Amino acid sequence: MKNLAKTKWFTFGTYLLLVLATLLIGFVFLKSNTTLKNVFVSFFEVAENRTFDYRQSIKTIHKRPVPNENIVILAIDDASLESLWDKYGEWPLPRSVYADLIEFIEADKPQAIIFDLMFIKSMKNNTESDKSLIESMNKYENVYTSMNFDNQPFDVRKPIDLPSRLKMNVDNKSNINFNMRYGFTNCRAILQELLDGKVNVGIINILRNNDGIIRQVPSFMMYKNDLYPYLTFKAGADILRKSKDNNFVINKDRTIQIANTKVPLTKNGDIILNWYGPHETHTNIPMYKLINDMEKMKSGVKETSSFDFKDKFVFVGTTAMSLHDTKSVPIQEGVYPGVEVHATLLNNMLDNNFINKTNLKINVLILVSVIALVGGIVMLSSSTVFAFLSTALFTIAYLFISYYIMELFNLWIPVVLPMLAIIAAFTLSILAKYLMKSKDFEYQYKLATIDGLTELYNHRYFQDTLKQQMDIARRYNQSVSLIICDIDFFKKFNDTYGHQAGDAVLRQVAQTLKKNSRTTDFVCRYGGEEMSIILPNTSAEEALMLANRVCNAVAEKPFRLTPVDSAPVTISVGVSTFPDNAQTPQDLIEWADKGLYYAKEHGRNQVGRY
Repeated sequence: MKNLAKTKWFTFGTYLLLVLATLLIGFVFLKSNTTLKNVFVSFFEVAENRTFDYRQSIKTIHKRPVPNENIVILAIDDASLESLWDKYGEWPLPRSVYADLIEFIEADKPQAIIFDLMFIKSMKNNTESDKSLIESMNKYENVYTSMNFDNQPFDVRKPIDLPSRLKMNVDNKSNINFNMRYGFTNCRAILQELLDGKVNVGIINILRNNDGIIRQVPSFMMYKNDLYPYLTFKAGADILRKSKDNNFVINKDRTIQIANTKVPLTKNGDIILNWYGPHETHTNIPMYKLINDMEKMKSGVKETSSFDFKDKFVFVGTTAMSLHDTKSVPIQEGVYPGVEVHATLLNNMLDNNFINKTNLKINVLILVSVIALVGGIVMLSSSTVFAFLSTALFTIAYLFISYYIMELFNLWIPVVLPMLAIIAAFTLSILAKYLMKSKDFEYQYKLATIDGLTELYNHRYFQDTLKQQMDIARRYNQSVSLIICDIDFFKKFNDTYGHQAGDAVLRQVAQTLKKNSRTTDFVCRYGGEEMSIILPNTSAEEALMLANRVCNAVAEKPFRLTPVDSAPVTISVGVSTFPDNAQTPQDLIEWADKGLYYAKEHGRNQVGRY
């Protein structure tokens, strides 16, 4: 039983090493083949992202995080677009409208006003409107506006130098290379007076995942070898610090500490968002309602506003579908206006509520643990059905664990590769267990049929095989012969050199018989120092020739008895043939024995025929 247990654990260890070696070889192969690596990575990235979407959707249904009630979106929705277009007769709106909005909202002392709108170039037919906007934006320290980077050819747009006040001083101690994903060669500049003024400016570029869905936003982007902040990341950092500071430190573990909030970044410098719910999760105020309210107050129809922006974080942006600023997101309904993505990021920063993705070391540890656990379940299970059900339950449990880890700890652990690892581990371990059983069967069969000392077939196997071969010979009208040999003066080796020397003689004679027999012959230990050879489909003359060859081979070879002693060994041989000499196995053995005794009586070291 101990040997069987050792065999099980040895086989399991071998299986585990083979799996790990296969993974390592696959990793090296993929690393050397860029095209295949990209296809492989892209497939698993899309599949893993889908599991993130599913977990986020379940989370927002069953345990939806509470959005910050101070986050307000002043939305240019479909109703506002139609109403304001009728009111002002043009789109985009005159920039003085936004200036009036700023002044109106600032009267309530909000914490921030963040424009997810870009004010590009001067409106030549209404420069006074531009001046009004510029004056209002540069007047307050809590106003943020946006611009974006791109890679337009230089003959389309000449890149400009941005003011140094917009650049971020980032001490990057991690392995993040922002230029890989967020390096740009050109920019779509906003009004120069805004760039040169006091208004806060952030970038609003977003790169989707391979499947077109936005799950994360950038922290910084690179332009002309300088880093610039994502619009809402900059606003959130200023709000958390309660002061303006362009200095950031990215730690070795790819995190940024901002006051009491730790922002985890991906290897590309992205921030993975934790979603709060479907479209309009945060408070939405249609812009036309606020403008109508402002006009009523100006005309004296009402004294106070219906809206209170005190201590609010006000985002201004478009939500109208016709303005095409919609993004695919990983939760139910699946579509968000861009301004709501910004609101989600700020909510994450205020709540310190980001999704953190496990690194490569943790992922490898998870894979190894899954493979080891499933392999152990299968190897130690006595029933294949039990092993299958246990593995299925473990798979379901892992899926639940991955969901609750994200819900409780905001940690994104991988699902797709572990699921494939479970399937592969189950399959390979079943195969390994089958091979182990085959080996065990072979071992038990060997114990039942092979003599432990000489490694020849044992006496029981000899009896069964002789009967079987005689039946075959009788059925097909063939001959079968038998050789029985005995080591001459064997007792002398035991008495003179010891029983270990006798065992050595038995082993060496046995090997000599095997080497000088045909592959179709059965060489057996008959008993004591006697050995036999069953010769299927062999006539008496052929058997006699083989017997003489075996006898001479033994006589010509010096046998080592001890590390220092050698001695000659001879054998006496008897031969019999069916159907010439006998019709039954017992008679064939008796006839060969008589030949053996004849050889011994006539001088030994020869072949005798009775």
